[in-house]
Amino acid sequence: MKLCHKVAVVLFTIILSGSFALTGCSNQTNSDTIQLQIFAANSLSKALEDVQALYVKEHKGVSFADTQYKSSGELNEMLAAGAYADILVSASKGKMDDAASAGFIDPNSRFDMFCNDLVMVTASNSAITSCTLADIAAGKYSVAVGDESVPAGNYACQALFTVGCYSSESGLGGSFRGALAESGKVVLDASVGNVCKHAQTGEVDIAFVYSSDVYRFEGVRVVGTVPGSAHKPIIYPAAICADSKNAEAAAAFLEWAFNDPKAVKLWQEWGFELIN
Repeated sequence: MKLCHKVAVVLFTIILSGSFALTGCSNQTNSDTIQLQIFAANSLSKALEDVQALYVKEHKGVSFADTQYKSSGELNEMLAAGAYADILVSASKGKMDDAASAGFIDPNSRFDMFCNDLVMVTASNSAITSCTLADIAAGKYSVAVGDESVPAGNYACQALFTVGCYSSESGLGGSFRGALAESGKVVLDASVGNVCKHAQTGEVDIAFVYSSDVYRFEGVRVVGTVPGSAHKPIIYPAAICADSKNAEAAAAFLEWAFNDPKAVKLWQEWGFELIN
């Protein structure tokens, strides 16, 4: 994965100080083990599972509930419906902004954790060897794109706007244009994982996904990288949820996940680059 532009990260001293200010005692099991509930972007599923397993191995007093991996929009909808979480990790600054505006997170705990790239993939056995945005604009290929709840889809639509294939510069609320607007040219789906599978099965020629998704799914290969200038920076913010009963433990996990060399190595093995 190419190097992403680095941005300043909020100091973890702020995370810790913010978490100590939150009220409420830790949610513990009968064995005095704190159980953390994480809501995380779908694209983090494999990497975060490995990181959590390592953390539990090294920190005997902490376990994890069934981590919820959904599109960032769906995660916000779950919080709006009253679902409980200690940590939210989004694949979009915009979606985390929405969570902050709704009061779902402690704003003092928020920081930018990862960056990613947007790539175009095709089935491993496809005859396609390369693809550009110009090829998509010319109608050469059918494509799969995330719907409006999926940040990867928003980034893809922003890129398609630059070549006249989408009507909204923000990647939201628009429509497909030109050759791409032809019937059957675009398939929308509600998670970046499902978008990748459309290319994997050959249902479409090209899927717009994160570079890290290539590490999660077999049967696809990269045929083009979308220029970073064609979309907003792909940043994954993390934050402690405002209603967390385990804020101190949540802050400790985030600090470890961002800084521990073994955790960093796991993230990198799954194609994620931490921001520093």
